[in-house]
Amino acid sequence: MKTNELFKKKTTLSFEVFPPKSTTPVESIYSTISELQPLAPDFISVTYGAGGSVNNATIEICSSIKNKHGIEAAAHLPCLYQTKQRVLEQLEQMKNEGIENILALRGDRNEDLEPIGDFVHASDLVSFIKENGDFNVIGACYPECHPECPNTVEDIRNLKTKVDAGCSQLITQLFFDNNTFYDFREKTAIAGINVPIEAGIMPVTNKRQIMRMATLCHANLPKKFLKIMEKYENDPIAMRDAGIAYAVSQIVDLIANDVDGIHLYTMNNPYIAQKICEAVKTLF
Repeated sequence: MKTNELFKKKTTLSFEVFPPKSTTPVESIYSTISELQPLAPDFISVTYGAGGSVNNATIEICSSIKNKHGIEAAAHLPCLYQTKQRVLEQLEQMKNEGIENILALRGDRNEDLEPIGDFVHASDLVSFIKENGDFNVIGACYPECHPECPNTVEDIRNLKTKVDAGCSQLITQLFFDNNTFYDFREKTAIAGINVPIEAGIMPVTNKRQIMRMATLCHANLPKKFLKIMEKYENDPIAMRDAGIAYAVSQIVDLIANDVDGIHLYTMNNPYIAQKICEAVKTLF
């Protein structure tokens, strides 16, 4: 199933997982997926190798999610360090495995690698995928502006280009202030971007991790959020529970304000996903 069809029927709930490190057997992720399965997500997306690396486990994991666990899967596909031929090979592999959904990304820059040059922007990849297969293409977006973009006006213009190239749904980068998302949603509507937008929610597990992620994404940390981290940073269990509570409060407010869907960055931690879903299961 193409996941963009889901939004016609309901507010969606989806998860993100990432492949294990190259030194760890790929099978280690399957226990995580098995624990997430009873939560009945609408789909699970699987990330790709970070920093320009090539991680062939993504498609294998997506195949298991769909064909063994019975959940729709979306494969992340970055393009900055890939040739068109390599992308075509992966599209063929996805087709053979029954994977219909792709999250098309430019991908992280790596100072030690020179971009291939076949794809400069994610919109180039989106167009290429649409020309070479019958896939549902998902795009990424930044409620607080892409870190490399000079202003939100240009960022929204670039996002419109990506949607016009063939993206039929969007997933946001993490954010911790819902007003940021509502402002972004209003701007996209004004710009004529009329595809569903899932809100990306990252539960807090530890201060260092969140500070690093927020810095990379240029995400604003509200005063309320900072107070929580300061209060519980030396108590891992309390930090985890406070992070779950904060994520739940975000999700409740987003659903009350008619969000198209919630995309939960699970960090491969089924416990956190389970607790959040227990708290909000009647809202979907």
